[in-house]
Amino acid sequence: MSEFEENYHHDAEQLFQQAYQKQMSGNLDEAIALYLKSIELFPTAEAHTFLGWAYSAKGNYDGAISECRRAIEIDPDFGNPYNDIGAYLIEKGRPEEAIPWLEKAVRAKRYDSYCFPLYNLGRTWEMKGDWQKAYGYYQKSLSENAQYLLAKKAVSRLLGLMN
Repeated sequence: MSEFEENYHHDAEQLFQQAYQKQMSGNLDEAIALYLKSIELFPTAEAHTFLGWAYSAKGNYDGAISECRRAIEIDPDFGNPYNDIGAYLIEKGRPEEAIPWLEKAVRAKRYDSYCFPLYNLGRTWEMKGDWQKAYGYYQKSLSENAQYLLAKKAVSRLLGLMN
């Protein structure tokens, strides 16, 4: 990477960090504008994925999915956009379509939180009425992160339903 490109990358990273802070404080419109500026300077899989996350928080699941697809084009090893597409499809009431995306997230080489796609796979199977399979995925999610509260609640809820 040339010095010129490194400067753009650095500036894009700064904008990305500012966008993330805005998003975490609930300023979605400002976050979106900053993510877009970051992408304009130096597009990254992370910036597209997080822009998609901001879109999803505003209910724009189609826009969110489009951004995640762009992220995958940039870095197919990055697991987050696969999980996010799956989660957005679940929110759209399309669990069957979510499954292959979530399975790709579980197999992704670069992902810090495999508990998320495992939990989301549990959600898909629960929606489809297969509580045993859902329970298994929730348990796998907890084996990845024993503190993951949503998975803990899901396990407890399903145990109550199955007894």
